[in-house]
Amino acid sequence: MAKVTIDEARCIGCGLCLPVCPKNVLILATDHINARGYNPAVPVKMDACTACAFCARMCPDSAIMVEK
Repeated sequence: MAKVTIDEARCIGCGLCLPVCPKNVLILATDHINARGYNPAVPVKMDACTACAFCARMCPDSAIMVEK
């Protein structure tokens, strides 16, 4: 099973990771913000993740780690 880990402290909530995920695993948090004032990306459908790592490659701040 794949695992997506997001460093919420580094995430700027740009949303670039959302449209590149073929399984729509990530969303931007609406219930909390990080210390920098952004709504970070959060994984919501981990069971659907295929570990393609498109999200990690797209992230401009290297805040996403994908493990298989």
